[in-house]
Amino acid sequence: MALTASTMLALGTPLPPFSLAQLGGGRFSNADLPGLPVLLMVLCAHCPFVKHVEAEIGRLERDYSKRVQLLGVASNSLTTHPQDGPEGLAEQRSLQGWRFPYLLDGDQTLAKALRAACTPDFFLFNDAHVLAYRGQLDGSRPGNGQTADGADLRAALGAVLNGQRPGAGQIAAIGCNIKWHPGQAPDWA
Repeated sequence: MALTASTMLALGTPLPPFSLAQLGGGRFSNADLPGLPVLLMVLCAHCPFVKHVEAEIGRLERDYSKRVQLLGVASNSLTTHPQDGPEGLAEQRSLQGWRFPYLLDGDQTLAKALRAACTPDFFLFNDAHVLAYRGQLDGSRPGNGQTADGADLRAALGAVLNGQRPGAGQIAAIGCNIKWHPGQAPDWA
């Protein structure tokens, strides 16, 4: 498992346009977004860093889903990691009780537009859909003895929901590298 840090996309970046297949059928695009902040989470089914925070993601959904649009995005190559395909994601979603849209970024265009680098990678856009936070969920990591409590992301959500900017001292997310399609890794990967 190669540890990879988030590229820390520039704050103030607008949410890229997208239209992606949704787990369970249909499509989801920017046009489907309510006038709420958007928490976009680059996830997958197999990564131990994602598995470590799955329960906290569920708590975030329960605590914020009425005020923030949560979106899961799966961008790993199914050529190299078929376990991150719709069946694996559906099992993950069912086991965790997640109800937020889980989007399939099969051609990896949204991941590239976000300069996403790892799973999990978190991007919080304010209600104008401008990037306000990108970085770690919290300081927990598999095996470091800390419980995933979402402290960093929860602080950012609180700021955004109160019309404020999250602090500038944002710490990069750390996780497994996104599994790019063979020969198609971006220059930052």
